[in-house]
Formats: sequence, C-alpha cells, structure tokens
Amino acid sequence: MLCFSPALKQSNSVFQGLLNQTMPSKSSFIFVARLVTLSLFFLMIYSASAQGSPPSPGYNPSSKVNSIAFDQGFRNRWGSKHQSLDQGQLTIWLDSNSGSGFKSQYQYRSGYFGTDVKLQPGYTAGVITSFYLSNNEDLPGNHDEIDIEFLGTTPDKPYTLQTNVYIRGSGDGNIIGREMRFHLWFDPTQDFHNYAMLWNPNEIIFFVDDVPIRTYPRKNDATFPTRPMWVYGSIWDASSWATEDGKYKADYKFQPFIGRYKNFKISGCNSDGPASCSPPSASAFDSTGLSSQQKSAMDWVQRNYLVYDYCHDPKRDHTLIPEC
Repeated sequence: MLCFSPALKQSNSVFQGLLNQTMPSKSSFIFVARLVTLSLFFLMIYSASAQGSPPSPGYNPSSKVNSIAFDQGFRNRWGSKHQSLDQGQLTIWLDSNSGSGFKSQYQYRSGYFGTDVKLQPGYTAGVITSFYLSNNEDLPGNHDEIDIEFLGTTPDKPYTLQTNVYIRGSGDGNIIGREMRFHLWFDPTQDFHNYAMLWNPNEIIFFVDDVPIRTYPRKNDATFPTRPMWVYGSIWDASSWATEDGKYKADYKFQPFIGRYKNFKISGCNSDGPASCSPPSASAFDSTGLSSQQKSAMDWVQRNYLVYDYCHDPKRDHTLIPEC
C-alpha cells in the first residue's frame, strides 16, 4: 500500500492545472519541457512517500540490553566444522555437506533476544538463515516456536524476512504457522542490522533496528506460547518451501552460503529463575506494550513492506487460527 503526502497531492493539482491550460503552438516545446520536469519531480516525491527509512520509534530496546560474547550465552549445536568465531563475529555456513547451528546455554520463559546479522548477496534461493526460540528438542511433535527467518532469494529479488509463531498442540506433523513476511527498507547484505524478539507474558514483538514490525498479542492461552524455550540460530537447506514456495532450490554451485552474526543480546528470565523475574520493557512508558510513536513506526513498515499476512490469506483454514 502506498501513501501519498499532502505535498504530492498539492503538486499533482498544479500538474493537472498545467495540463488543462490551452498553450499557444509556439510555446509547445517549453510546455513539454515543463511537463517532463514536473513529472520527474512528482516521481521523486512519489518514491520518497513509499520508501526511505521508517519514522523514529522514539525508543531503542537494544540500547537497554548489554551485549554478550557468543561463548557467554551460546554454544555450537550442530555443524561445528561449518562454524567459526573471530573477534566476536560468528560465521556459519551451508555447503553440500552440511549446514550449521547454535543454541543458548539456558532456557528462557520470557525475555529480549537479539543479534546483528549480515546476509550473503547473490543467489541464495532455498537457504534459510535464522534466529529463533524453540522447545522442539524437549517437546518433539508438540512444540512452541518464535522465529525470525531470512528466506533466500535470487539476485533480482530482495530477501524476505519471515516472522512466525508456532503454538503447543499443532504438532510437527500438522504445524500451523502464523507467518508475516516483510521486505526490508535496506539491503541486508551490505551491513549488519539488528533483529530481535521481545517475548513477555502479554505479547511477542519483533524488531528490526529497534523499529517494531509486528506484535503478536496473547488473546488466549491456546494461541500463545508459554513454555520455556531455548534460543537458536542456524543456516540450512529449505529448498522445498523457502523461496517462492519451492520454485527456486538451493544451487550448490554458489556454495558456501554464509550467515554472519555479532552483538548478541539476551535479557531474559531463566526457566529455573525466580517467579518475580520480568522481561525488559518494550517501550519507555509501558512495560507491556508499545508507545504510540512505536506503533506509528510499525504501521509505516506494515503499509510499505509487509508482503504476506497469514490472517489475510484466503487459502488458509481460519478455524485453525482463531486469533485472526
């Protein structure tokens, strides 16, 4: 959805007025030149109204959480030969032999979980680079999950950031995803950007560079994860679905596929911690929700960069997703 600023609407009225004027034939060239100039000007305004950086959220949750070294909070989970740590930067990669993943040292029942990620440019179709919460190892077939997943792509198309939530009872044989997918307002292959999840007893909030992009409220116990989860990151081959529903597969002539992580942040309540523990605040004013300024920034992202919402998918069985 594109939003037109008042300046664009006013300029368009001027443009229409010029079109309606009766011009002498000897002035045609000047008239056409003015039209071309105005058209370029309108295009610039139009592009600015739909793109650019999001409005400031006014609060930066990541600045309230200290960074930790990888070894302080995580360990290798699989693919140790496809993982390296150098000066605080973790690199994991996928090739035709293996992918790689890491896991937190503790389980959490709520908290703020973030990291900076830089993605690989070029052909990455079929490849998933992720940072997520899960209790699948403890509850196979009946697990909870909160996901940030980067869906690999072809060079002519942008990365898709998928946020997802799985809830107890769906079961691995019949997973009911709650996906919302976004394109980004920057190129995630050019530099590191911060991606985070804030999970508290009332809602889940997904952030990109401290800008909230999605909230998932606790509408009832059946549609909200409440059991402790571990924090994971991984890179793996998901050719069957990752890129345009499996249209493009991982092509190992472009291997290795690399994901880079740094600036790890965890501020959460351990599963065996005191009941009085509470997760960090989502905003400066409300420990359980977003401020109006944060909501405005999130609305801007969803107007301009949301590309899929499971609640608005007519092919989905909405009896299985009652929160919609």
